[in-house]
Amino acid sequence: MSAPFRTEEFLVNMGPHHPSTHGVCRFLLTMDGEVVVKAVPYIGYLHRALERICENRTYHQCLPVLDRFEYCTSMSCEYAFCLATEKLAGIQAPERAEYLRVIMLELNRIASHLIWYGTTSLDLGAVTPFLYGFREREDILDLFEMTCGQRLTYNYIRIGGVSRDIPPEFIPKLKEFIEKFPRKVDDYEKLLTENPIWIVRNKNVGILSKELALGYGVSGPALRASGVKFDLRRDDPYSLYDRFEFDIPTGTVGDCYDRYLVRMEEMRQSLRIVKQALEQLPAGDIKTKLPPNFKPPKGEVYSRIENSRGEMGIYIQSAGDSKKPLRVKMRGGSYNQLQVMPEIVKGGKIADLVAVMASMDIIMPEVDR
Repeated sequence: MSAPFRTEEFLVNMGPHHPSTHGVCRFLLTMDGEVVVKAVPYIGYLHRALERICENRTYHQCLPVLDRFEYCTSMSCEYAFCLATEKLAGIQAPERAEYLRVIMLELNRIASHLIWYGTTSLDLGAVTPFLYGFREREDILDLFEMTCGQRLTYNYIRIGGVSRDIPPEFIPKLKEFIEKFPRKVDDYEKLLTENPIWIVRNKNVGILSKELALGYGVSGPALRASGVKFDLRRDDPYSLYDRFEFDIPTGTVGDCYDRYLVRMEEMRQSLRIVKQALEQLPAGDIKTKLPPNFKPPKGEVYSRIENSRGEMGIYIQSAGDSKKPLRVKMRGGSYNQLQVMPEIVKGGKIADLVAVMASMDIIMPEVDR
């Protein structure tokens, strides 16, 4: 009599050098056939130590370092540090500078979501959306380049304002982008929203419940897709966001498909904010004058903003007699999103893990800060 058929669990390494881990992240997977029984993420391959580097730089010298914190939205990283420093030192940026900051932050949010849209579709086998998304992202990078000369690490937002005013050709180019981009988002959705393969790969995959999301400190689009209507721009306003009208899109199921829909709508809402900020843009100074030897008073502060991946926070401790911060601590949204993944990929397949990680929009340099 033949022995009964049985399966045994086995281990599979996914990463760290894997195109679908969006950076050097390693998953140690315990598999039962094609089913994921357990997934353990391993991090720390980048060895960046940005927090320690900032503690050995002056406050102004920290800004180029912050650009590398999360490179998809370098404007947000700069602003988060400047906001914390300004709170610590009691500095108020000029109104024109604040409007320029909002414009740059929301354009950078759109550019980040376009990276997500293109790379996520590529992970799941669709090439055309990748090309479409990066096409409009180039328009945004052209606007950044004409303003500050850079296309990835901008070093534009400064303590007390911004480094320089926008050039004369910026506003016409931005108005052109505002005019055409809604049609482009419609094109993006025509490619994927009703696509049967996209629906099968994303609907009811990687379901993140509201309770689990809150328990793991998930924030940003991943939290809102689980039905939690929380956005720091509305619920804990900073800069000038209380002056603008915009909606906060949410999901109902909390699956990969909801995370997709939320980000698509967020691009429309960010463009809506940019349009309002451009219409209200006042004349005036772009930077508050600071002493050459800038030393914030002794104290500590934590400030947070709504980044494209969730809550981005900066903690700064000042000794009061130094041009360098005594302590710097950074918080990004990707770490919490990665932490909750083992809970929501159980019972799925490796292909589902790829879809879930893509939908979470995890950036590994932010995790290995």
